[in-house]
Parts: sequence; C-alpha cells; structure tokens
Amino acid sequence: PTVLEWLGEVLDEDAVVGVDGRLFSLIEANRIEMFCAQNGFMFAPDFRAAEAIWTDRPARPMNPAFVHDEALAGEDVDSKISRVVDALDAADADGLLITALDEIAWLLNLRGSDVDYTPVVIAFAYVSEDERVLFIDSEKVTSEVKDHLKKYRVKIKDYDDIEKFLGKISSTATVMVDPNRVSDALGQAMICNKTYMASPVIALKGVKNECQIAGFRQAMLYDGAAMVRMMMWLEQNVANGITEMDVDRRLQQERAAYASNRGDSFHMIAGYKDHGAIVHYEATDESAYTLAPDGLLLIDTGGQYLEGTTDITRTISLGNPTAAEKHDYTLILKGHLALARAVFPKGTMGVQLDVLARGPLWNEGMTYLHGTGHGVGHFLGCHEGPQSIRMEANPTPLELGMVTSNEPGIYKTGEYGIRTENLLLCVPACSNEEWGEFYKFESLTLFPYDTTLMDMDMLSREEVKQINDYHAMVCERLRPLLSADEAQWLEQKCKSI
Repeated sequence: PTVLEWLGEVLDEDAVVGVDGRLFSLIEANRIEMFCAQNGFMFAPDFRAAEAIWTDRPARPMNPAFVHDEALAGEDVDSKISRVVDALDAADADGLLITALDEIAWLLNLRGSDVDYTPVVIAFAYVSEDERVLFIDSEKVTSEVKDHLKKYRVKIKDYDDIEKFLGKISSTATVMVDPNRVSDALGQAMICNKTYMASPVIALKGVKNECQIAGFRQAMLYDGAAMVRMMMWLEQNVANGITEMDVDRRLQQERAAYASNRGDSFHMIAGYKDHGAIVHYEATDESAYTLAPDGLLLIDTGGQYLEGTTDITRTISLGNPTAAEKHDYTLILKGHLALARAVFPKGTMGVQLDVLARGPLWNEGMTYLHGTGHGVGHFLGCHEGPQSIRMEANPTPLELGMVTSNEPGIYKTGEYGIRTENLLLCVPACSNEEWGEFYKFESLTLFPYDTTLMDMDMLSREEVKQINDYHAMVCERLRPLLSADEAQWLEQKCKSI
C-alpha cells in the first residue's frame, strides 16, 4: 500500500496526522490534507519534531560558493533575470520564489559543493522586476561571490530569514510559486496572492546556449579520454583480482587528471554479471564482486567539469560472451541507434520517440521499466527537466539546444544487465514551407561500443554504417588527447565492422 493507504488502515477516527511543512511540497501537503478531510482525520501542518528527536543532526554544510564564469555560462545574470521577469509579466505575477538549488545556481551563475555529485549551494532566492534577493548562510559568501552579486544588484540575506521575508510581501502582490518545488511551510508563510505554476527557470535552464554546448563538447573530450585510460587499465588487470570498486576509483583518478574536473556527477554503477541486472546498483567494498576474464560488466558513470556534465553507460564483455548476451546486447544497441538517428518535427515530445528505443525489445516480448532519456544540466544536475523520453506522457517538447540521454537497457535477474547510453544534443535537421522545421540528434558522448558483443546478423546496413561513422568520429576527436599507445588501443576498438 501507499503511505496514505496504510494510514487509512491503521489510524482511528479523529486521529491527528502531523506533517513537517518544511519537508513536503505544496502539492504533497495538499494531497495529505485532502486525505485527512476524506477520512475524518485532523491535519497538523506545523509538526516539527526533527529538532527534538535528531539531536546529533549534522550542521548545514558551510562550503563556500563560487562564481561560475560567464565565459562558460554564456549569459550574464542580468540577461537571465530579465527573461524570468518577462515570464512573470506574461503570467501577471509580480515575483518568483525559487527553492530548487539547481535553478538558483543557474540563474545567479553560482556553484557550490553542498550536495554530493551536484555543484550547488544551499540557498533560497526571490526575484521580481525591482528586487533580487539571495538567502544564504553568510559563511558561504566569499569576497568574489559578494562582488559578483553586488554587480548584479542581488541583495544577500540570511538563509533563515526566508519565511520572515515572505511574510512581509504585500498582500496585494502576486508571487509565482512552483507547487512541486516550494515547501508547504514557505507557501503558508506568504499572505500575498499566489500563482501556482512551474518555475520558468526550468525551461530556460533546459535549453543550452552556444557557450554551454561548446563546454559540453570539451567535457566529452576529457571524459572520453579518461574512459579510454580506465578501460585499458581494466583490460590489463581483469585477471589480477580487481573489483567493481576498483573500477570506480580508477575512473575517478583518470578524471581528476583534468584541472576542470569536479568529481563524478553521480555514484558510479559498476555491475558485474548479475549485479548489472540491478538497475541502480551501487557497489561497496563489502558488496563488490571481484572481476574475472568472463561475463559482462555494466558501467554507468558521469563526470562534473567546469565546462559541462557527462553521463555515459557502456556494457562490455570481459571474455567469452554467450550467444544470449550478444543477442540482447545487439537488441539494446539497435534501439539506441534508432533513437539516435531519429528525425522529427518541431513540437515532438519525448513520449512520441520512446518506442524507437524500446521497439526491438518489444518485438521479442521484453521491455525495461525505467525512462529512456532525461535532461542533463550544464555543470549542474546530471538529471534535470523539463524534457524526458519515456513511456509516461510529458507535455514538454524537445527543443533545439536540449541535451538528453539515450539509454535503453535489458535486465536478466540473476544473470546480467545491459545498458548503452550516450548524451544527445537536439539540433536542426531541415525545414520547408509546407511542413515546417524538423530536428534531429547529435551524439555528444565519445566512447566506442563493444563490437565483440554485436551479433552482425541482427544489424542492418544502415546500422553498421551508423556504428562505423560514430566510431570514426570518436577516434578523430579523442586522438589528440591520447598517447600513441592509447590512440592505438582506441583505433582497434573503433575499427570498421
């Protein structure tokens, strides 16, 4: 049962359901309140027991924020806020409350290290035509950040002053509030009018500008070269007792060789054999399998660079691939390739393309239960919106400049998992007067597929050419970053099939 269904079964009539409004969005709190009303329960939205119970709770991180260079961001704060104010005007709203950390980071060209894998700083923000306020712990504000915010007329207030500030907004004003992202406590703190709709920052952030796209390309070069070096090491040591965790540590080491690397963009999934069938598996030193020259290894990993964020999945054979493994790998590859070469009219949503990736599996009575694609932030969250490619409907169309993952997979419990992932950039394809604009994808990720796992009888001429063209591009772009031995290894992996 769901939490609410369970509560309905175990609570007596006239029970009180306490909710800490700081921890539930407006949408979630409203759902609970309606449930209480329907079942004769009392709803208490100000139940704050955490402080009394969790006495040894760690303090909020106080890591310093830092400025994200405008040369990398491609747009200054004034321009971004101006576009947000335009969206407020269109919605007849006077101000916008922003609570999502990635939105704040993008809007103010700030980054931080308060959250593992995602370079954001814990803060709140409020923006209107006349006012720009950042609520942040003063310990995080360096002189560089202070000067940066002053340049763009952003006032700095203490993080804990947010509710008091919201309570003083004029009762005649209208504030735009994203009910999926703003907490119930902050929503209730406002006595002003509220317009409930998705934050305009989500859509603005999702479309990358030319500087950001150039940054993504640079990050892919770094990450592709790091992957080459890690995979060479893996091949040389697979019989020497290395584990799934050793693969993780080695790739972190290779990424860290680049000065702009800021760690991984999520905890690596390195799943050997049946661990690969656990979609979100995270190895530990205790759980990690020791690798051997046999079976499949699924590696899903990503890096954070000042220039951009990466996310790649490759499934490789460590030796002696079976016919079933090759068959399933090729099915996944066919779906991955079909989505990558899609051409579609402007206005197309991800749900309309999802079947391209799933089709080869569906034809054989198989599927996967995760999404095919998610948006990727620019030196921000590895997973972001507003777009997605999945079976569930999402009304957001794919737009030029969006970066989206392409990651079909198949998981055989107790045996192996196979997933292949590249990041795709939405680019123009063609246009005409009668049918309008059409878009297509450009693969940004730079690392070869495993040709030893391909069942050539299952691949069409078009697919073979697509693989060979991709491999030629990978070699051409990565070669300048590699030593002679590394380049030779890559050329062998990318030779024509």
